[in-house]
Amino acid sequence: MNNWILLILSLPSENTTVRMRVWRAVKAGGSAVLRDGVYLLPDLDSCREVFQRVSDEVKETGGSVFLMDARPPETQDLFSLFDRSQDYAQLLTEIEICHQSLANNNPPADLIKPIRKLRKTLNRLVEIDFFPSAQKTGTETALTELESIVGKLLVPDEPSAVTRTIPRLEAAQFRKRHWATRRRPWVDRLAGAWLIRRHIDPDARFIWLASVSDCPADAIGFDFDGARFTHVGDRVTFEVLLASFGLESPALCRLGRLVHCLDVGGIRPAETSGVEQVLAGLKASIADDNNLLDTACGVFDGLYAAFRKEEEADNHTTQSLD
Repeated sequence: MNNWILLILSLPSENTTVRMRVWRAVKAGGSAVLRDGVYLLPDLDSCREVFQRVSDEVKETGGSVFLMDARPPETQDLFSLFDRSQDYAQLLTEIEICHQSLANNNPPADLIKPIRKLRKTLNRLVEIDFFPSAQKTGTETALTELESIVGKLLVPDEPSAVTRTIPRLEAAQFRKRHWATRRRPWVDRLAGAWLIRRHIDPDARFIWLASVSDCPADAIGFDFDGARFTHVGDRVTFEVLLASFGLESPALCRLGRLVHCLDVGGIRPAETSGVEQVLAGLKASIADDNNLLDTACGVFDGLYAAFRKEEEADNHTTQSLD
């Protein structure tokens, strides 16, 4: 990349609040500081938006600002200004501290908040890592493995991922069936049952197993080791069901990313925390698994409708621009 954008600004010295707000904005946007009031970013749409927002705020507060394209000499190394290796190294150190905590027999539940904080920090870092290196992939892999280990300790009967192809199936061959999964369902089982009921088998009847060994021979198992539908590779059961029945619409795939994060960790969509709290509250207050599913279906219905509405709005905007 040889194209860059340069932001040069000057603010009234007495307005320390605005100066601090602007500084935080350019820092959060990943800007390189060439000198006080002079900031650089690669010429990307997301970066231009960052500088434009800062520029508008500076103008509103009576400061002066210049936003311009820059093309420095080829010999000038600007990439080193955006080296995130130390940030990734710090995250890896914190991930190792979490592993050591487990090795010292500390409760895995104590790591839930630290791991979420690490994931949030990593997501923000990835957003401003404009020239990714192998360190990015290594850090993402290390954190995903930690999330998986802690998740397995907290929920011992969580299915282990298998390696196999996912064949395409016809929903018509899976109608009016019994579907079996582990009792006291959490997000992957709840979302999977919702998907089955709404998009695969409208007349599905669900069996909640105290032990997976009790699964009836004629029932279709999902989300446990040995089940017909379970974790495959890096996909959770909900995502496997999407792929199996060709249900990978943008709205359902977006819901899949949310389920994936809540079930095994990973990049956290904006609505993750709210949905997690709602589902946790429902599970804590509803003892009967059928009633829990019925109520949770309302949550997933709402999410799906909202995602479809946003998808339709985006499509309409794109068509208008075309």
